Amino acid sequence: MKKVLVLTDLHLKARGGTIIGLDPVTRFEEALQAATSAHPDAAAVILTGDLTHSGRVEEYEVLRDVLRTCPSPVHLMLGNHDNRATFRSVFPKHPVTPDGHVQQVIDLGGHRLILLDTFDDAPDPPHAGRLCDRRLAWLKAALDGADGRQPVVFAHHPPMTVGIAGMDPIRLTNGETLLSLLAPTSAHLVCGHLHRTVSGVARGVPFTIFKSTCHQGLLDLDDPDSTLSVAEPAAYGLLLLTPGQVIAHSEDIGLGIVGASDQDALPEV
Repeated sequence: MKKVLVLTDLHLKARGGTIIGLDPVTRFEEALQAATSAHPDAAAVILTGDLTHSGRVEEYEVLRDVLRTCPSPVHLMLGNHDNRATFRSVFPKHPVTPDGHVQQVIDLGGHRLILLDTFDDAPDPPHAGRLCDRRLAWLKAALDGADGRQPVVFAHHPPMTVGIAGMDPIRLTNGETLLSLLAPTSAHLVCGHLHRTVSGVARGVPFTIFKSTCHQGLLDLDDPDSTLSVAEPAAYGLLLLTPGQVIAHSEDIGLGIVGASDQDALPEV
């Protein structure tokens, strides 16, 4: 079994900055520490975009400094709050495609992890994502070259609607194209962007969406405001990769544990 840790929507600011009263740097540090302490044998840590809140140099420098002591290999992706050029200036050795997109393939035993760059330089509407023809061609080649490995595809922006009024309009704008590429395969799709744990099947493609390490989104099916947020616990995702399977767990940070010794606290069944 291979373990992959997934942390998403960090929204890092310069140290001391806050979002809805939360410190995104401290919350990311706590989530990363909790994840890597619980799973020191993780084969990879994947940060699936919105690494920063504003795409500024100082924000990426904070990320770089926090990751220096991470015990597992870390792979970075971009989201709508990032800036590709600024990211590459701070992480010049991070893998990119020949066209400069922050995409890469990681083969782990019987699985092929495919990390996509859904950042759009001129999004319409703002904060939506897009995969250009070159990125899609790169993805098709990565899928065709899987050589029997089960693909696990990572994209910051979900390609499907999920019923949340504020987030559906700013999904991957050409999501149907992505789903059509994945549908004939055994791929499992992993996304962020929503700041919520969501799972399902779209066009026959199973998907998992993980919560943020900072602020969380609301389950609001009517309000079109995409900034609705709540100070729920931070979380990380854990993928267990076994032959023919992708199992996804989501773990909140900082919750108390009630054990069998606390009999008075346990309800009768």
